[in-house]
Amino acid sequence: MMRVEHQRSQFSAGQMAVKSGVCLRLLALGLLLLPAAGCSTIESFNPFGGEKYETKLLADEPAEDIYDQGLVRLQKRDHDGAAKKFGELEKQFPFSQWSRKGLIMIAYSNYEGQKYDEALSAAKRYVGLYPSTPETPYAYYLAGMSMYNQIPDITRDQERAEEAVKIFSQLIEKFPKSEYVEEAKYKMNVARDQLAGKEMSVGRFYLGRKNYTAAINRFREVLGKYQTTRHAEEALYRLTEAYLALGITNEAQTAAAVLGHNYPDGQWYKDAYTLLAGGGLSPAESQGSWISRLFRRA
Repeated sequence: MMRVEHQRSQFSAGQMAVKSGVCLRLLALGLLLLPAAGCSTIESFNPFGGEKYETKLLADEPAEDIYDQGLVRLQKRDHDGAAKKFGELEKQFPFSQWSRKGLIMIAYSNYEGQKYDEALSAAKRYVGLYPSTPETPYAYYLAGMSMYNQIPDITRDQERAEEAVKIFSQLIEKFPKSEYVEEAKYKMNVARDQLAGKEMSVGRFYLGRKNYTAAINRFREVLGKYQTTRHAEEALYRLTEAYLALGITNEAQTAAAVLGHNYPDGQWYKDAYTLLAGGGLSPAESQGSWISRLFRRA
C-alpha cells in the first residue's frame, strides 16, 4: 500500500473551493473510497490547466512501528485499540511474519480485554493458518481459556465447558511438551468436574421425582465420562439408592461394593452401607454388572 502525495507550485483560493466541493460531492455519493487518496487523485487531473504537479511516492509505516504502537496501547490497557493496531499488520503486510505476529496479538489483546468470543475467533484462525509455529500452542491455550473463563454455574448449559475440554485436549495431544500443557490439564479437569456436576444435578432432580431410570442414566454418564472427578463417589451412592428403589438389588449391592473399594473411608460409602442394611442387604459386587466392568476397565 502506497500513498501518493501531490505537490504544486501555486493553487488559488477559488480552485481550493472547487476541489473541496468535488470531494464533498464524491463523499455524498459514496464514491470516495479512500478519503485522502481520493482527493489527491482528483487533484492530479487539473481541469484548469497551467498548473504543474509533482507526484511523490511515500513509503508505508514500518511494520515494526505498528507493532510497537500496539504494544504501547496494551501497556495502557487500551485492549480494543491494541487489537485494531495489530490488525493493521494483517491488512498492510499479508502473508508475512508480521501478519502472523499481529494475529496472535489480536487474540491476546481481546483476551486481556475480556472479549472472549473475539479472542477465540482470532486464536482459532491462527491455528488454522499456522498449525505448527512456536506460537501455535499459545493460540490453543488462549482459545481454551477464552471458553474456560465463560463457564457458567451448573444450573446452566455447559457448552463452553465442553468446548474448553475439547481445545485443551487438542493442545495436550498435539503439543505434549509445551509449557502450557500442565495448566491446560488442570483447567481441563476443572471443566470436566463442572460437566460431571451438571449431570449430577440433573440426576438428583430425576431421583427426587422418582424417575429412577432417568436418574440412573445421568449417574451412569458421570461414571462413564467423568470417573476421575470428585462426583464419581456420590454417583455410586445415588446408583445404590436408585437401584434399591427399583428393586434391582444386585446392582444396588454392586454400586455400594465398588464405592467401598474405591472410597472406603468416605461418608457416601457409610451412607450406602446403612441404606442396604435397612433392607437386610450388604455390599456385594457382581462381576457381570456394568458398574463392575466399568471400574475394572479403568
